[in-house]
Amino acid sequence: MCEASAYVVKDGEEELFLESVDVIEPQGDKLRLVNIFGEQKIVKAKIKRMSLVNHKILLEIEEG
Repeated sequence: MCEASAYVVKDGEEELFLESVDVIEPQGDKLRLVNIFGEQKIVKAKIKRMSLVNHKILLEIEEG
């Protein structure tokens, strides 16, 4: 499987945001994440780092 878990970085700590992410789609200044189960979340954030080998996506929340 190629899906990854998305984490939000808060105060230097990684907090799980959504597991088994299959799709990341930009929507204006936001990102839409959809997992393999059809669950979706929209967040105003930018991708800080992606490690596909480690199945990990780090998101940085944008204020405002």
